Amino acid sequence: MTVDPDHAFEDAALILDQALAGDGKAVAGTFDAVVKREGASGAYNVAWCLAGELAGDGLRKGPWALDYPEIDEAQYDARWVARFVSAYVNEDEPTGEALVGAALADGRLPECLLTLAGSTVATLRRRSQP
Repeated sequence: MTVDPDHAFEDAALILDQALAGDGKAVAGTFDAVVKREGASGAYNVAWCLAGELAGDGLRKGPWALDYPEIDEAQYDARWVARFVSAYVNEDEPTGEALVGAALADGRLPECLLTLAGSTVATLRRRSQP
């Protein structure tokens, strides 16, 4: 799975706009449309774009270690987001793909994507504060 700039960036931008506006229903609908149109590959591409926004620019080259106390006790979606963002910052696309596949197989992909969108928006808002 690789990022398809024709759709992934546009879909991610739309999701961020919807999330910033507080329209969770629209965010879920856009994610559903992406999955219906492009399947797991589309979900991965959009999630990869969102992880990039969350991570921001100027990261030093990894490896980065996931340092999250008690991550194994966190809710499924929070563990997934932490691990997916870790895969992103380490440029580990196979792990990102595996995480999307596992969440899809577990029937948890929608909630994971919504949590990723929410985390990205929270990070963007925090960065924009003086």
